[in-house]
Amino acid sequence: MPLRDHLRELRTRVLLAAAGLAVGATLGWFAYGSLIERVQAPLVRIATEREGLVALNYDGLATALDMQIKLSLLVGVLVSSPWWLYQMWAFITPGLTRRERWYGIGFVLAGVPLFLTGAWLAWTVFPLAVELLTGFTPANAVNVLSAQTYLSFLMRMVLAFGLAFLLPVVMVGLNLAGLVAGRTWWAGWRWAVMIAFVFAAVATPTADAISLFALALPICALYFGAVGICALVDRRRARRELEV
Repeated sequence: MPLRDHLRELRTRVLLAAAGLAVGATLGWFAYGSLIERVQAPLVRIATEREGLVALNYDGLATALDMQIKLSLLVGVLVSSPWWLYQMWAFITPGLTRRERWYGIGFVLAGVPLFLTGAWLAWTVFPLAVELLTGFTPANAVNVLSAQTYLSFLMRMVLAFGLAFLLPVVMVGLNLAGLVAGRTWWAGWRWAVMIAFVFAAVATPTADAISLFALALPICALYFGAVGICALVDRRRARRELEV
C-alpha cells in the first residue's frame, strides 16, 4: 500500500476511534450525576469520620463544567475500549498474513478485559490511596483539595493501570511475530521488575506505597505469565520446525 493510502487509512481509523469515544463520552455525560457521587464518596466518608477536616473545593467558575467533561471523557475511553482497540488492530491487519489476522483478533479479545481489569483495580485502590494520603493531615488543620487535582489523580490512576495491564498482549504479540524469543524475555526479568516499579512510581499520581505496589506487582505477575506463554509458543514452533 502506498504511503498516501496508509495515511488515509490511519486518518479513517482515528476518526472512527474518536467517534466511538464521543459516543462513550455522551453516555458518561448523562450518567455524570451518579458517577460524581461515587468519585466523591471516599472524601465524603472521610469528612464524616473526621468531622469535616477534608473537603473538595471547586476553585473556579468553570471548574464544575471541566469536571463533567473530563469524567465523561474517562468514561468514554473505558466504554469504547473494545472499539478503539479494534481500530488499532484493523489498521495493522492489511499487512498481516491470514494466521496473523486471527492472532490479532485474539489480541483484541485479550486486550479489552485486561485493560478493563487494570482500570477496575485502579478504581478499587483509589479510595484506599485517598484515605492514606489524607490521613497525614495534621491536627487542627483542614485538607481542602482542588476538584481538578482530585479528578486528575483518579484519571491518571485508571489510565496508567489499564495501559500497564496490556503489557502481556504486547509481549506475546512480539513473540508470535518472531521478533523476541521467550528466553529473551526471561533473561531480562530483573530489568523488567525494576522497570515495572519505576513505571508504577512515575505513573501513579503520588508516591504512596499502596498505589505503587498495587500497580507494580500485577505488572510483574503479568510479565511472568506472558513469559510462560512465549516459552510454550517457542516450544511449539521448534517442534514444528523439526517435523518439517
